[in-house]
Amino acid sequence: MGLASALSTALTGLTAAETTIDVVGNNLANSNTVGFKASQVNFATQFLQTRSLGSAPTANDGGRNPRQIGLGTMVADITPNFNQGTIQLSSSPTDLAIQGDGFFIVQGGQGEQLYTRNGIFKMNSESELTTTTGNRLLGFGVDDDYQIDSGTLMPIHIPIGAAAVAQATSSVFLEGTLSPTGDLATTAEIIQTAVLGDNSYTAPTSTGMSTTITQLVPATTTTSAGSFGIPGVDGLTPNATYSYELVFYDPNTDTEGQPSTVVSDTLGAAENQFTLDNLPDDASSTYTRLRIYRSEADQTDAYYLIHEQDVGAAAPPHIDQLSDADLTDGTHAQLNQTLLAGSYNYLIMFYNSSTGVESRPTQPVEAGIIDNRRFQLRDLPVDASGQWDTRRIYRNTNTNPNTYYRIGEIADATTPGLVYTDSTSDTEIASDPAAHPQCNLDGPPAANSTLVTDLLLRDENGDYDLLFQEGTLDFTARKGGRSLSAKQFEITATTTLPELVNFMQEAMGIQEPTADNGIPNDGGSGNPPGGVITGGRIQFIGNNGEDNAIDIGVSGLQLTPAGGSPVSVDIPFSSVQSAVGESASADFLAYDTLGIPLQVRVTAVLESRDSSATVYRWFADSPDNDPASGVNIAVGTGLIYFNGEGNVSSVSESTVSVRRETVSSITPLEFELDFSSLSGLSADESSLAVSRQDGSGPGVLSSFIVGEDGRIKGVFSNGITRDLGQVQLVRFGNPTGLHQKGENLFATGVNSGLPVMGNPGQQGIGTVIAGAQELSNTDIGSNLIDLILASTMYRGNTRVITTSQQMLDELLALRR
Repeated sequence: MGLASALSTALTGLTAAETTIDVVGNNLANSNTVGFKASQVNFATQFLQTRSLGSAPTANDGGRNPRQIGLGTMVADITPNFNQGTIQLSSSPTDLAIQGDGFFIVQGGQGEQLYTRNGIFKMNSESELTTTTGNRLLGFGVDDDYQIDSGTLMPIHIPIGAAAVAQATSSVFLEGTLSPTGDLATTAEIIQTAVLGDNSYTAPTSTGMSTTITQLVPATTTTSAGSFGIPGVDGLTPNATYSYELVFYDPNTDTEGQPSTVVSDTLGAAENQFTLDNLPDDASSTYTRLRIYRSEADQTDAYYLIHEQDVGAAAPPHIDQLSDADLTDGTHAQLNQTLLAGSYNYLIMFYNSSTGVESRPTQPVEAGIIDNRRFQLRDLPVDASGQWDTRRIYRNTNTNPNTYYRIGEIADATTPGLVYTDSTSDTEIASDPAAHPQCNLDGPPAANSTLVTDLLLRDENGDYDLLFQEGTLDFTARKGGRSLSAKQFEITATTTLPELVNFMQEAMGIQEPTADNGIPNDGGSGNPPGGVITGGRIQFIGNNGEDNAIDIGVSGLQLTPAGGSPVSVDIPFSSVQSAVGESASADFLAYDTLGIPLQVRVTAVLESRDSSATVYRWFADSPDNDPASGVNIAVGTGLIYFNGEGNVSSVSESTVSVRRETVSSITPLEFELDFSSLSGLSADESSLAVSRQDGSGPGVLSSFIVGEDGRIKGVFSNGITRDLGQVQLVRFGNPTGLHQKGENLFATGVNSGLPVMGNPGQQGIGTVIAGAQELSNTDIGSNLIDLILASTMYRGNTRVITTSQQMLDELLALRR
């Protein structure tokens, strides 16, 4: 039995030696495998044959040890050595090495979690990091804002060349010199249009109207003297000579024709009345009444109205018995004997006596040249709109042919066929300007209620042109000598003039004073900045300072009707006050959260100075400001205070706020203006510039780095860095208890403990080194020694078997 047990015991030694050689061979075979952990074989004695248990010491015996014979060895365990391998730099940024304890988490073929120390990772076609055997590296990803999403493990995704990012501007740094000398910015630029009319009011037309020189009334009247005897009636003066003039009269227009030639006759000593026979008729049917004027006895310098009657072929004679005293009692109108001489033109206007509104005039009606006659205006225009109740007549003078004065009016605007006879002399017009006011050629002025499509402008020819129609208006202005971006405005049938003015004000960035911003009024006019409608004119008052001076060129308004081509709107603006004030401005680009570039202009004007401080006011405009309604480009204002050493001492407000309502950028984009580098020292000319700003436009992911904490930072082409993910590591209480799966992979074993996950460098987990590899920790020298020892062990055990065999052979030989 002893020899048989020796054979089995030696066999266990052979088996143990073979196992050692297998393990050592595997170690040596993986001496160049990245992340490989060498294993070590540990042995234990196998069963023992106990021949005596021994005895304890007694009084007569010192005790005996047990007598046991071992029956061989066994492999107690094969323990991986998780000591740190050598870290070697790599040329690949995706290679990662763990310095310290821990494992990378990768995804197995069935979606399970496996672990490895092999940090050679490559990019697959989906921009995911994978091991050389195709297992995806797991960690935390990022959300849409590139914030680490630590909720769920997922494959690490690094979209080189695909991901894009932008950085919103948060700070803008300015430099330059804002001189304390120069003019204070107390005066603003004021521009305005000519007087604009309102086409909603109808106007008369001169079509069909004509003028003619009046004809003399035929002097066919005859007089016959007589006498009467009525108690208390004096009658005419006997032996006196009396003169008469006849005039046709139109009660509709309250005008008289040209007086007839004088008819004179002398009474006898007993005569005190005249009978006027053969009174004339108006063959032209222009006039409906006849008026008779008479002088005082033996006088011919003044004639007074004594009688009026209908015109007709059968007109009755008139008996004149009116005494001189009765004639001059103030109740008898004096004959207007004025006759005109010169070249005249006429205008007709409608008038509403209730509202006091007067229409536009007709085109001038040329009457021609007259010599001691009167003009008749025939077929005066008729109002069919119901807006007017009166017609007014205007005429120029010989000395001022381009200015028209009112010479009369007709309290009737609807009766056709009326004739007006002009008998107003130039002298009368000049001597009584209150009775003969000048004509307002522009007509009813535009007001707040005026529709944009009703705006009129009188041109140099006296024609009235409609300025606007429905369509899209492109407006471009200038500010501080530099063009502003064009803004669009839709004109509809209901768009009012104040809406147009407000649009233009916003497009020019004119900031109105409020209790919060403290913007001053214009020092010249005393009025606040902004757009107003005054006297039919559109007027804009800019903000103070030369660099805030506004201007609208002749091509500043371009209108595109529906389906039409752009046309210029002929509405010139002229300057009525020039801006004054030391100022400087700077243009730069800021970026919103989507990387969209936004144009911004900052203008600084010298607002005040005293013995303690110099104060500049800054204004910010952005044509890319995108409010919910309107086109306002003004995006901020505030004050900059300089102390006696020329340094910025304080700033009242430094925030620029740009709205982004119709794009998906975060709104508003707010950033700070940093004025700390500005100088308030004296200079020949103030200057302002932007040295830098911290925003950027869109950039694509161009490279990445992995930090020791496992955080993956993406570097974009615009210079911005953003988090792309977070590598997670795990550690185990007993890593030697992990179950090896091959391909450098481990799975949780029954004796490994649960994985403790965390960021590299936390919870006892090692750090990550990017661009490096952890080499195999195989100790080749030690393993070669182990190999020699195992082979020696193997040979020794074979000798036991050989010896046992020889002894058995000798035992079998006893039979011989």
